[in-house]
Amino acid sequence: MDADVMAAMGISGFGKQTRKRQLDAARFDKAKREEVSTPPSAQGRGQDAGPSLTAANPPPPPGLSGVASEDVDSPQPPSSASASRPGEPPEEEPEYDPDEEYGISGQADLPEFPITHELILKDHNKVVSALALDPSGARILSGSHDYDCKLWDFGGMDQRCKPFKSWEPAESYHIHDLKYSPDGQRFLVVSGTTQAKLYDRDGEEQATFVKGDPYIRDMKNTAGHVSELSSCAWHPKDMQTFITGSADSTIRIWNVENKRKQKTVIVVKSKERGARTKVTTCGYSPDGRYIAGACLDGTLHLWKTNSNFVRPDITTQYAHDKGTETGSLAFSVDGNTILTRGGDHTVKLWDIRSFKRPIAERSETKTLYPSTNAIFSPDNKHIVTGAGGPEKGGHGTLLFLSRQNLEVVKELDIGATPVVVQWHPKINQIVVGLTTGALSVLYSPQTSLNGAKLLVNKGPAKRPTIEDMSDAAAAPAIIIPGVTRDGEFTSGLPNKRKRDKDRQDPRKSRRPEMPVHGPGRGGRVGASATQHVVQNLVRDTTRDEDPREALLKYAKADDEDLQWTAAWRINQPKPVFAEEVEEKDEGEGE
Repeated sequence: MDADVMAAMGISGFGKQTRKRQLDAARFDKAKREEVSTPPSAQGRGQDAGPSLTAANPPPPPGLSGVASEDVDSPQPPSSASASRPGEPPEEEPEYDPDEEYGISGQADLPEFPITHELILKDHNKVVSALALDPSGARILSGSHDYDCKLWDFGGMDQRCKPFKSWEPAESYHIHDLKYSPDGQRFLVVSGTTQAKLYDRDGEEQATFVKGDPYIRDMKNTAGHVSELSSCAWHPKDMQTFITGSADSTIRIWNVENKRKQKTVIVVKSKERGARTKVTTCGYSPDGRYIAGACLDGTLHLWKTNSNFVRPDITTQYAHDKGTETGSLAFSVDGNTILTRGGDHTVKLWDIRSFKRPIAERSETKTLYPSTNAIFSPDNKHIVTGAGGPEKGGHGTLLFLSRQNLEVVKELDIGATPVVVQWHPKINQIVVGLTTGALSVLYSPQTSLNGAKLLVNKGPAKRPTIEDMSDAAAAPAIIIPGVTRDGEFTSGLPNKRKRDKDRQDPRKSRRPEMPVHGPGRGGRVGASATQHVVQNLVRDTTRDEDPREALLKYAKADDEDLQWTAAWRINQPKPVFAEEVEEKDEGEGE
């Protein structure tokens, strides 16, 4: 029906109009960070500390002034400045740009880094040592020195900002590394033990991979690692393959379907005495052609995945100081540049085509924890890493470095020392694990998508009132076997089989406990050791039997069965039993 006809008939629409929720325009102001002073190098580049939330609209183009005046009741005459003077050529009308009408003049007003707002997720008790985000950006996986792993879901969290699952993967061992699979359906947990664990998306354990025999000297002959694990990485294209690095001087390639033994073993040999060294971190190149590993002796190795892994294809001996743990290793998008974050307080860039010396180096980035990492930005123009404070207990900073020369572009004070950092490319948000056990989610309302913004759009949780509590206490819960919690029977053929199966389950159908039949039914005897004892007591009849008769019944058996006494039967005396004399009553004798 035409809208004009409906308006003439007095019909505004069909059905009840849904009430639209009005969002507060200033809802992000509560999470806005305070302005931080920018270093001189960043000010020279014109980098803003943080954009304002309201951008002023530019004036409309002169060519649109006549069009806009038609909608106004009292049009204004054109200004004399816009009219062309006689004898001069008329000015060209500028091209219409729809972005200028909404105040979006290119990308000048948008922040370069999503750090204007912050969301704090606090549930760990100690330093956050591992961090991972699923490929969709909907969930965060965190590991800490408090031995816990926690799963956070942006869509399911409320204003309390608590994880929906928390567990201890390896009892009292620190969590060293966490990695999501490329499809986001599984993730790996690497702790201080010798066994990596595989979990599904919801945190249910799927496999625990085998550990090797510590008494075997040759590491190629062991089925798994024999020392604590340090890191792991998934193959970027093969969802069934991943690698783990360990202190037993090996990198092992695994298949998720075979938890009994690894596919291949890469033995890392050191030039130091003993020929063994700890593999502190490892990773795949984006195309899956190379496996890189950094070691405790300061070396950096690369192996081609199509080789036999006898010796590395590319090696640099003194990538970092000897005896320091390299916290992270990351490839650029093109696969030609490697970024390393060393325990010697340096950040270095390496080109695999010229691997002897770093192409750029940044020192004085203090490292307090060996798991401190460095990452590339999604556009590969910057590098993000954390640096510790100048003194113990001081505030650390989050550094944004230029990829060209590793100069500081932006320095952000986040109140504690950042250890691990991740920048998700889809939601454009930065998640930082701090020494206080908190997770800091940095975002921008203008350039970020979903993630932490979902929590701001949600209203605060409704506080229960006295009336609500009294109504809940006064209304008794009626439990009917075979009925769901909502009190509805599901209908339809597909649910019939499931409903019948649930009715057979005593827990789902809430069926009352049936009485016990058989021995012990007078008391509540369960299927335990008590029931076994009671049943044997009922069956036992030796209490009502004469012991003398019980012994004499074996007298005839001894005469018939000469299995044990046949050898000396001739010399054995014959037993003489006393004859029973019947006593006469006194009355009969008289």
